[in-house]
Amino acid sequence: MRIGVPKEIKPQEYRVGLTPGAAREYVARGHQVLVETNAGAGIGASDEDYKKAGAEIAASAEEVFAKAEMIVKVKEPQPSEWVRLRPEQILFTYLHLAPDPEQTKGLIESGCTAIAYETVTDSRGALPLLAPMSEVAGRLSIEAGAAALKRYNGGRGLLLGGVPGVAPATVVVIGGGVVGTHAARMAVGLGADVAIIDQSIPRLRQLDEMFDGRVRTRFSTIEAIEQEVFNADVVVGAVLVPGASAPKLVTRDMLPKMRRGSVLVDVAIDQGGCFETSHATTHQDPTFEVDGVIHYCVANMPGSVPLTSSYALNNATLPFGLELAQKGLKALADNPHLVNGLNVFRGKLTNEPVAQSLGLEYSAFNAASV
Repeated sequence: MRIGVPKEIKPQEYRVGLTPGAAREYVARGHQVLVETNAGAGIGASDEDYKKAGAEIAASAEEVFAKAEMIVKVKEPQPSEWVRLRPEQILFTYLHLAPDPEQTKGLIESGCTAIAYETVTDSRGALPLLAPMSEVAGRLSIEAGAAALKRYNGGRGLLLGGVPGVAPATVVVIGGGVVGTHAARMAVGLGADVAIIDQSIPRLRQLDEMFDGRVRTRFSTIEAIEQEVFNADVVVGAVLVPGASAPKLVTRDMLPKMRRGSVLVDVAIDQGGCFETSHATTHQDPTFEVDGVIHYCVANMPGSVPLTSSYALNNATLPFGLELAQKGLKALADNPHLVNGLNVFRGKLTNEPVAQSLGLEYSAFNAASV
């Protein structure tokens, strides 16, 4: 199969769909890899590095999309990209369709097969291709919150971990999954006072044992969220409903009761955000203020550390990508975890949570169709 790797064009996105090492794995198995020139520049990988790995270099994105049978990316295709997709072409990337009806319509109209990293599963029911970026984003969320707390950024002027004789900042993490766990780990490591809110008692028990009592765990209720958020200096939104839009757990009405200069970091912004007042921002202009509360809502947080992120992502996606390259669409018939990642197939929406979020018709995938 011919695999195409276009350069990411979303603002301030420096990751790349295949690292040179990952490209080499495809080539070693008899596949062709076509990489757009300078696609790896953000991670310091030159065209020569890809050539040494056995890849070909394309002069433009148009050439990559025209020649490739499977497109491997990082971020969701932008309008200029989804119009280049065609029937029988596989798209393997993050999609986050639930809050994005325009992209969903574009993919449906293209007739392509679109498989989303964020909904591919494993034998434990986990999301193995989302996990590495969730780990990165969770850790970055505390760095972002700490930076936004600084007075010159509009924050309260607090040092996250305090100093002897001065209380540390209070960090509240809503959601105890991968993002929330890594956010809490970073916050605890920096000396913050940390609470985690989750709706699963078994998960809260795990977190209590994991952190050896160094975090407060709260069962998720409206009252618990209000109590914690009103007293927080940094709130990290780390809620995930696979494929679907994130629930709005911090409302506009709650903001006036929060501390002036406190910070909301919405890691769920790719799925529409879990704070009612959130809207997507960029690394170039990452924050905005509502009712005295600083909002950090960068939609591609891991893109700020592309070297770490690209290699972590490729480690996870490579086995699935190789299976798709080897078997083509038959991989969907053979691998139920890839089917869970299937969002759009031949003009139909095949992910039920996405369909429900967008009010569109859902069509179950039929393995016999491949």
